[in-house]
Amino acid sequence: MKAIATKGARDVRATGALELIDADIAEPDGYDLRVRIEAISVNPVDTKVRAGALGPLDEAKILGWDAVGRVEAVGDHAAGFAVGDRVYYAGQVDRPGCNAEQQLVDSRLVAHAPASLEIEESAAMPLTGLTAWEGLFDQLQLTADPKAHSEETLLVINGAGGVGSSVIQLARQLTGLTVIATASRPQSVEWCRELGAHEVIDHHDLINEFQATGRDTADYIFNCHDIGVHWENMVTLIRPLGRIVAIAETEHQVDLNALQPKAASFSWEFMFARALHGYHIERQGEILAELATLLDEGRLRSTLGEVIGPLNVENLTRAHEQLEAGHTTGKLVLTAMR
Repeated sequence: MKAIATKGARDVRATGALELIDADIAEPDGYDLRVRIEAISVNPVDTKVRAGALGPLDEAKILGWDAVGRVEAVGDHAAGFAVGDRVYYAGQVDRPGCNAEQQLVDSRLVAHAPASLEIEESAAMPLTGLTAWEGLFDQLQLTADPKAHSEETLLVINGAGGVGSSVIQLARQLTGLTVIATASRPQSVEWCRELGAHEVIDHHDLINEFQATGRDTADYIFNCHDIGVHWENMVTLIRPLGRIVAIAETEHQVDLNALQPKAASFSWEFMFARALHGYHIERQGEILAELATLLDEGRLRSTLGEVIGPLNVENLTRAHEQLEAGHTTGKLVLTAMR
């Protein structure tokens, strides 16, 4: 099959950063499905792995952890799926990704794709939807009840990104939280409002902007940006015994002890952790099924921002460049290889 792989490079235009290859794909066994890819989405993890975040690459690696496609073959332990089913998933960071014509994926990480969405809309949802769900309900320990937390506030830092877009929607649809999101450009401010944020503030002056809403502190903070950039802001804005969850690592030094006087909690959300450590990985398939229901009911909308074109080296390079520039709104999607 055809695939696009990386040999590792900080500069996406460097030789070997992204290149077309021929790769073998086996018949699925065990829990695996073989899926023919119809559309994929690109995430910051793609650019980070290419740039060496998980260490040097010993061999060419196929990136991509957001896909929708049709099941072509089913392993002997894979339950609930048949040839021809349209599915969506994020997959595993330690296996070949979806920047390819076909992919093997553990069926426990998979769900049937939303029936009401176009394939491009579905491809935008798995990784960020899972990250948002786990961050809200596993890490922040929120109760999924529209009447719950009605007296509390959630601050979403980087509300217009892929994860932030899902966080805003899930918090509005499944809790009673007041949601305050950060954004700075007119387009991203409007995007956050459309998704349901009660208020949108500028992250460039976060403390003053937040407190201008009439609140001194937030009960919960979901940080979708570099924690080092906002660490002191979060220490100031989190309430005593509040909870913070973050998804993006930092090269800055942060003082975890600064949270001790407030007895505030800090936790990481890393969507790949379940599969990497074999910890109840079936839960991700269950979450994706719940997200598909919410999408089909119209309670959530796809966070698709732009369809760049078919999956090829040039279009994928453009997607990496746009993500690294840091000004995307919603998700970047590419359709199947031609």
